[in-house]
Amino acid sequence: MTGENFSDATAETTVRTAPRIHGGSAPRRAVRALLDRLRTGGAALVVTGEPGLGRTTLLAWAARAHTGAVLRLPPPRRGTTPQALLETLRAAAADGPLLVCVDDAHRWAAPARAALGAAAGLLGAEDRTGLLLSVAGHRAVDREFAGLPAVRLDPLPPPQAAALLDDAAQGAVDPAVREELLAEAEGNPALLLALVRRLSPAQLSGRRPLPRPLADAGTLAGVAGEALAGLPPDTRDLLLTVAAAARESDDADADADLVLRALRRMGPPAPAPCLEPPPEPLALAGGRLRFHSGLVRRAVHAGAGPDRRRAAHRALADVLEADGRRLPGLLHRAWATTGPAPGTAGRLAAAAADATAAASPRLRSAAYARAAELTTDDPARARRYTDAAEQALLAGRPHRARPLLAAAREGAAPAVVRGRAELVRGVTELRDGPVGDAHQSLLLAASLLAADAPAQAASAAGAAADAAWAAGDLPTCLAALGTGPGTTPEAPYAAAGAGAPHAGDGTAPAGTAPAGTAQAVPAGGTARTAPRGTPPPAAAPEPPPAAPAAASGPPAPRFHDPVRDHRLGMRAVLEGRLDQALAPLGRVVDRARTDDEPETLLRSAAAGLLLGDVDAARRAGARALAAARTPGSPALVPRALEYLAYAELRAGRHAQARTHAEEGLRTSHLTGQRNTAAHHHAVLALAASIEGEPGVVARHAAAALETARRHGLAQAATLAEWAVARADLGGGRPLDAADRLGLLVLPGPRRGHFAVWMLAVPCFVEAAVLAGRQHDARTVVEDFARWAAFGADPQAAAQLARCHALLAPPERADDLYRRALALHERTDGDFERARTALLYGKWLRRRRRPREARDRLGAALAGFERCGARVWADQARGELRANGAAARGTGTGGLTRLTPQQLRIARYVAEGATNREVALSLAVSTRTVDYHLRKVFAALGVRSRVELARMVEQAEKTAAQP
Repeated sequence: MTGENFSDATAETTVRTAPRIHGGSAPRRAVRALLDRLRTGGAALVVTGEPGLGRTTLLAWAARAHTGAVLRLPPPRRGTTPQALLETLRAAAADGPLLVCVDDAHRWAAPARAALGAAAGLLGAEDRTGLLLSVAGHRAVDREFAGLPAVRLDPLPPPQAAALLDDAAQGAVDPAVREELLAEAEGNPALLLALVRRLSPAQLSGRRPLPRPLADAGTLAGVAGEALAGLPPDTRDLLLTVAAAARESDDADADADLVLRALRRMGPPAPAPCLEPPPEPLALAGGRLRFHSGLVRRAVHAGAGPDRRRAAHRALADVLEADGRRLPGLLHRAWATTGPAPGTAGRLAAAAADATAAASPRLRSAAYARAAELTTDDPARARRYTDAAEQALLAGRPHRARPLLAAAREGAAPAVVRGRAELVRGVTELRDGPVGDAHQSLLLAASLLAADAPAQAASAAGAAADAAWAAGDLPTCLAALGTGPGTTPEAPYAAAGAGAPHAGDGTAPAGTAPAGTAQAVPAGGTARTAPRGTPPPAAAPEPPPAAPAAASGPPAPRFHDPVRDHRLGMRAVLEGRLDQALAPLGRVVDRARTDDEPETLLRSAAAGLLLGDVDAARRAGARALAAARTPGSPALVPRALEYLAYAELRAGRHAQARTHAEEGLRTSHLTGQRNTAAHHHAVLALAASIEGEPGVVARHAAAALETARRHGLAQAATLAEWAVARADLGGGRPLDAADRLGLLVLPGPRRGHFAVWMLAVPCFVEAAVLAGRQHDARTVVEDFARWAAFGADPQAAAQLARCHALLAPPERADDLYRRALALHERTDGDFERARTALLYGKWLRRRRRPREARDRLGAALAGFERCGARVWADQARGELRANGAAARGTGTGGLTRLTPQQLRIARYVAEGATNREVALSLAVSTRTVDYHLRKVFAALGVRSRVELARMVEQAEKTAAQP
């Protein structure tokens, strides 16, 4: 289609099959909604994002998905008014809905942009035109576009970036190469595809080395597009200096005054430009300069001429050193140096090791890495690469640590250097890889370090215990923890000094401190000695895994008694010697009152969870979180949030646990800690299983299990499976819950993680009794009774009484239910108390004691509503209705002709339950369900379960309306 106001507009009939797009579904949903609205009127949508994120691809997807005509609109001629533009679009849409696509609309001249934006705002119900605009991320706020609906494209999250890479390379990528490509692309799909195209099959498969740099100037410029075209030399120098100054900045920005002073030192070609306003690729706020696009920043630095790039780094070095900022100044001077430079390398490494210098781990890592590149001596180079990898790990950048460790292996090095590298490698894998591999690396590290660095060998032994813990290997975990004085030589870590204090980086292991952390001090305050043969207490947390203290790096954090006390107490707990665990673990908890090191605070939080002192654990965890954020150690933040989430969940504060876990999930992904992310997913699944969000439970449990199965995380897997089973139980599916929980709690090699399975026993007993599997329930109740005798968990005594009530004959059950409720009154926890009241109310109703049943069921409903357990509250309401009482906040709409029992059966059937499942949920016979279901069909005039489901759904929607 052409018109007088268009120079090259074209209309086309589209192909119905849209290409596959990787990334979030929100942008596609927004575009799909725009296309749907074209049936009844006109609308506009702005798609925004930085180069390479897929703006053009999304417009192409929309053009293919649209069933009508598509107009690719070029800029209108000068003088075109908004009304004239709109009339032309209306004429083009005369034969049916029209989709108008404008890619890079921000590049149009100002008058054309103004006409386009105004025309978009004039689209109304009489129009059948959809205007889809693509705009650079920072330009969506321009006056012409600010009033239009917008959807933003973000970088791909790691799983989706990995899926795109697998599609592009057809899966033929070596795992190490895969990790490096994903890290280099930083979620930018166009850059990721460009990197794949740049590599040969041999390089992708790992048979040949990768080019360095992996993303070179041509690759980056090709993705950045025309963002840098036509800039004058002085602007190019400004952009280069900002890019150089922000090269290893944690915030990817630069001080404007620093940049201008450096520009003056660079000299020709021209004086520094004015920054009011800054040139197009930059933003200025608070005296700091930042690129709108990180990709453009990288392209500017890589694309500059080598001489000019070195001049920018020298100028920055001069200014920084004049300001007394020695480490960043030396780093810029090293970047301006070519060829081997042992002297510069030595000075830079020494500055990076200076603990008194205010420097982030990211900056120290860059300094060590550059020092290694300039070093000629093999052992020194290997040591500096290892130092750089250690600091990258502390900075939350394991993807940067791995290639640095690979570089450390390339030359000959003494055992102690190789041992430190294996220690860093093991801790890296413990956070973001298979914990079995981590365990083997840490064993090797302990062996290599034993002779010359016993403290670091102890660190490796402690981290090896963490790996065994995460894998659910109790004997290996106990061996790693050591036996204290008199350790036998055959103990796996005897040579590493397993009982000695070790330095650490403060990160908790992947399997630390889950929701049901045990409490060693009962209400009376007296510790009990566990009978021999008792299973270990659930959820005993392990100390944070140790990272090595670099020989040339900053001094290790102060770890003395807290480390040894934690390990002694931990081993005593796992062996059932709680009387011997109280004193050392109590001292660890007490350190949180005076210590401000995040590593020590994390240990205090772990000990608090181990002792069941949830309040102390929450306080220590909160302080650890604040301390981790203050010095800029992002690797510690997800771990602190993990402790907090578990403590809140254990205290019954599910909403707070979810808040911490949601932030923990975000920070885990940002810092490359997939194993920690799996635990945050498990917490979110557990919280959702209480709050009654089955879709959320399934999503987070699946995410946790995906990583847990690939990396051997037995504890995360057990927690996720428990969450799914509890959701089944809450949703009235006891058969499914019993099947799933049976794998976790019944004796045998498939039993869940040794620190978690006991926590799921009360759920299993309830599900098994409802499913008619009383024998299995009695088997695990005996184990649960022995564990409850510890006095380790304040909820355990009440839960045990509830389990006994479920299995007891009628003449005993009443007293046991009353005892369980009395025990609940001694502890916090609305959810568990309400569950007991619900089960007791059900029991009373079946015994035809409606008045007592009403009291218990009403209390259960109030408790579930108080803690936000919606699906469980629905169970209580259903029981109240079946008892003849009207539960508040509900209505039955068109189902009012049914009796309470018939209504409950109808609801279960509408949810897809079989007659047998309904019978198990209601504790009645299948014959009773059959009888009532025939009455339901007759009363409602339906002839199939599908019709019944539709009627129930409609009635519930009607009843929910105000």
